[in-house]
Amino acid sequence: MFRPSIKKMEPYTPGEQPGARERLIKLNTNENPYPPSPKVPRAITAAANEALRLYPAPRADMFVERASKLYGVPREMILAGNGSDELLSMIFRATLDRGDSVAYPTPTYSLYDTLAAIQEAKVLRFPFGPDFVVPLAALGRARARLTIICNPNSPSGSMTPVRALGGLARALRGRLLVIDEAYVDFADENALRLLKSHRNVVILRTLSKAFSLAGMRLGLAFAHREVIEELLKVKDSYNLSRIALAVGAAALSDPAWMRRNVERVKRTRAMVEKRLRKMGFEVPPSQANFVLARMPGHDLSGIARGLRRARVLVRYFSLPSLRDAIRISIGTPAEMAVLMRALEPLARSELAATRRSA
Repeated sequence: MFRPSIKKMEPYTPGEQPGARERLIKLNTNENPYPPSPKVPRAITAAANEALRLYPAPRADMFVERASKLYGVPREMILAGNGSDELLSMIFRATLDRGDSVAYPTPTYSLYDTLAAIQEAKVLRFPFGPDFVVPLAALGRARARLTIICNPNSPSGSMTPVRALGGLARALRGRLLVIDEAYVDFADENALRLLKSHRNVVILRTLSKAFSLAGMRLGLAFAHREVIEELLKVKDSYNLSRIALAVGAAALSDPAWMRRNVERVKRTRAMVEKRLRKMGFEVPPSQANFVLARMPGHDLSGIARGLRRARVLVRYFSLPSLRDAIRISIGTPAEMAVLMRALEPLARSELAATRRSA
């Protein structure tokens, strides 16, 4: 009943979602710990009316108009999606036939692997260099049909300078370069300026992280008009509900609220990085709303389980390149204090066990 490639592929595995009655501190899926703009609930109330019997705007006009004003990008260069995940799915469907190549540095967002498997594409994986430096020259030489850079990267939080991404776009001229900026509001720069000089660049954004709207599923793609027109051919007719569109427009009309929350997260992030290093973890400087805590030579699955017993969720990846790491989303200061109290004895025990075995 199903294609052989679907039968044999591994599905994408999201982070654990607690049950309705479980009281856990959730630091495993990079959600914003602070609420969205007060304009959001008002927009939901206003949109929940008799007009819900009508289809929403196919091109998400109101939402796209707000995005155009906020980011200074013409409306015809913007496409709205059901989260940036849907936009990624559209890009994979529009660009890759069976056997076509897609390239990205690893480890990175694991959904890329899933989308490539659905298309039966050939994946060219380029391991990050030391300190999560992107192998830009190798990616440029590969000239895959589709190249993706998650920037800041997940799960490392590391950032590739935009100027360097411009050089990669030039090397890939005639091939699509997707810059996945899901976490860029927590970073020091973004790649939107590359659209002026590179017609092969697509930039993805989400409202899940900085705008505190993970539950609403809102994303944006920025690209030249001819790229947007091709992506429209594989878009669902009405991919965003009327309520979602109203919420997206409301959130984008209040960027000051988002920026205040982002600054709170960044202050907490700096404190968390410092505390983790004191415990003996290696922590790459993060430009996202999470940090990656590593103990080279250790399998941190036991620490992740210990934190779960302490009712704190973090993300552990069983990939060989990440078994020595846990990814920790930045919560409120109070939530991070609970994490630190639970984590400190676990880290001390892990390091002591290594000393004993040595």
